[in-house]
Order: sequence, then C-alpha cells, then structure tokens
Amino acid sequence: MKLTALTSLAAIALYAALAQPASAQSQPDHTRNTHYQVFNLGIPLGGSVSADNGVNNLGWSAGESNLTGDATAHAVAWFLGWPTDLGTLGGPNSAVLWPGINNLGEVVGVSDTATMDPYGETWSCGAFLPPSHNGHTCIGFKWQFGRMTALPTLGGNNGFATAVNDHGQIVGWAENAVHDPTCIAPQVLQFEAVIWGPSNQMQQLPPLGSDPDSAATGINDHGQVVGISGICQNAVGNQSATHALLWQNGVPIDLGNLGGTAWNTPMAINNKGVIVGFSDLTGDQGGNNPNFHAFLWTTPGPIQDLGTLLGDAISEALGVNAQNQIVGVSYAAGFTNPRAFIYENGRMIDLNSLTLPNSPVYLQVGGDINDEGVIVGQGCLPAACAAATSFVSYIAVPVGDGKYKVEVIGSSANSSSEASAGMISSRGQLIPRAAFGKLGLVDGAPAQ
Repeated sequence: MKLTALTSLAAIALYAALAQPASAQSQPDHTRNTHYQVFNLGIPLGGSVSADNGVNNLGWSAGESNLTGDATAHAVAWFLGWPTDLGTLGGPNSAVLWPGINNLGEVVGVSDTATMDPYGETWSCGAFLPPSHNGHTCIGFKWQFGRMTALPTLGGNNGFATAVNDHGQIVGWAENAVHDPTCIAPQVLQFEAVIWGPSNQMQQLPPLGSDPDSAATGINDHGQVVGISGICQNAVGNQSATHALLWQNGVPIDLGNLGGTAWNTPMAINNKGVIVGFSDLTGDQGGNNPNFHAFLWTTPGPIQDLGTLLGDAISEALGVNAQNQIVGVSYAAGFTNPRAFIYENGRMIDLNSLTLPNSPVYLQVGGDINDEGVIVGQGCLPAACAAATSFVSYIAVPVGDGKYKVEVIGSSANSSSEASAGMISSRGQLIPRAAFGKLGLVDGAPAQ
C-alpha cells in the first residue's frame, strides 16, 4: 500500500535581519555546532519518494519527486519553498540527482526522451529512475525560466548532467559512437566526461592514462572539474570509477583512493578547490564488495578518510560549502539505517543530533549545503521510518546564532506545520541506488 503525500503547503517564511546574501567576510562562524530547524518539503508530486539534492545561496533547491502511483518521477525545483515540476524532454521521467543548481537559478539534471534506445541500454539513468525509464534514451538537460533544454551528446544516444557553476558551465558525461569492449550488456557505447557551455560550446575531458571512459560530477566557479575514469561496465560507478580525478585546465589529475579498486568517486568541489566524495577501502573485491568511506581532498593531497558515524560501516560525502562544511550519509553494514551527517571541525556528527526537538523529519541523507549552512536532503517521517515505504525531501536551516528568524505567517486549512513547507529565504538496483546517497523504491520494494 502506497502512502499518500501531503501536497498542501503552509506559508512559512525563514528570513534574517539583512535582506542581501552574506559576503565572504560576514558568513557564519561554524566554530561551534549549530542547531537546525527542519522543514518537511514532502513529496510534492504525489508519489512515495522525493529527494532534495542541491541548494544554492538564495535557498532555492532542486531534486526529484515520484508522481502519484510511483511509476514515474519528475525533476522538481523549490523556489522560496514552493515546488515546481520541471517536466521532461518527452519521456516519462526526469530528475536532478546531484547538486545541480547555481545562484542564477539554472538547474541541470537528466531526462528521458520519447526516443527508444536502439541498443536497449538502461544507461546511467537506469540506476536512479523508475522502471518506466527502461527502453528510453536519457540525456542531460538545462532548465531556466520555465524552459527545459536538451544537452547534446558526443554522437551517441545518451547523456547525463550533474552540476553547473555560476558561469553557466555544465558538467556530466555523454556517449560517443564507439562500441566499447569494456561495456557489460546492455551497455554498448563508450562515454566521456564533458563540459557544456557557457554558451553553445562542448568540451570533452580525457580519462586518465589508458582508461577508456570518464565522467564529470562537479565543477566550481574557477572551472576546476572533478569526476571519475575507468572502464565502461554498465555506466554506473564500480570500475567505471577506478580513478577519482580532478581536471585542471582540462588535464586529469589522479586524486588517489582509500585502498580500494572501484567506487572512487568525487561528488563536489568548492571554490577553494576542496573536494569531497567517497572511495572504497582495501578488500572491495574489485568493486563487488562496496565498502566506501567519505573522503576529503585538499591541495596537494593526499586523500583523507573521514570515517563513518559511530557503529556504521559505509559513508559518502555529497556536498561541501565555502566554509568546508561537508554533508552526506552514513550507513550501517549492508547499506542499512542511513543517517545524514555534517562534518566540521574535524568531526562527523549525526545531523539528527543537531535538530530542534520534535523535528518533523528523520534526516537520512545530507544532499547538499550552501554557503549559509542551509542543508537539503532526504529523510522519512519519524512514524514511518521503520516501514521504509516513503521518503520525503527536507530543508534544514541554522538557528540559534542570531542570523535567522523563523516565523509561521499563514497556513492552509488542511496542512500542518509538521508536514508542510513554504517560502525559504536565507540571508544574504540496490548498490547503484545506495551508492550515490539516494533512497528509493525499486519495482515497488524499498531500496536502502
């Protein structure tokens, strides 16, 4: 039985004393642990799963939501807390799966098209989208001012967009026309990391050494790009991520790893060049036994193991802000019991321990954090967490330091403050889904 999402919203304003975004000199001091007011963004399109995966410095955010019945999912952007369905490029599904939103309101992600894949590939999108994706080609998109635009490939059928900087440069990966012998059926075509934009340019980024395939996962405002290279496999992590990379002026640099041979994946880079992600440890059996930990990399290296929350076995760092605060997810063995974390001042902390009492959402994934310390992600309603049949989006706002004020300014008759969200204004099957900090339903069953 599917849970019914609450779609009515209360009008909630979160604002600070100053209307303009904070400057670098006036950004919050995080030398002590901040506490957070959590707001439930719900499942805006009516299904059982939603995730908020990226947030900019205006408090605008983007992610995905299943539609009623859970057969399809659409990309969603929350502007001042109000959700907007971004639609698709003609196919059944779309999503923003990385922190794919910049401070200009450009949103990037992936979308199915109406075209059927001539090789029957499930492509990288198949790890994240509902089964209705199967058979369709899936490509990257840019959305701005109400219009979704397709991003070109390298001559193949599929693409994937992950991140966009404030200059309008978009990164991801795209197929070319090469039949790659390192692919595992149904994947056929090779793929390479790309930068689209800022106008109509498209630049291919080379893999490391003799690796045949690559993918870009993040970019900062200086044009530094992070990503992976390895073999094709099925175009989802594993040995496609043999090497974690930084591209500096288009040249790949190996960031190293934590001892494993696969799942070595940077997820984000800030404007200081600080890189976060996850990497397998020794004993990963060539990627067949994913055992990755969150990592931090700063110039000149080496890569640093951030560990896990107490008692856990697996972790991923998913976002980092200008203050080098890091958010992500920590799992118990077997990708069970996900808990959102924040890493700051040399410590990984369960984000749930920093929320105000009676939080409406148990925070399972910290998807992204902006420069004001506002966090977005995915969680569950406390009464429904054990059932693991429904996942909601949330936004967590720092409070208690005098920089934010929270006030309920109105509500609809059939909504409550515990299960609703409104205007936000800041000052100023199993492994592939779990391995990128997402929870979801696979063929109607929960994947954790």
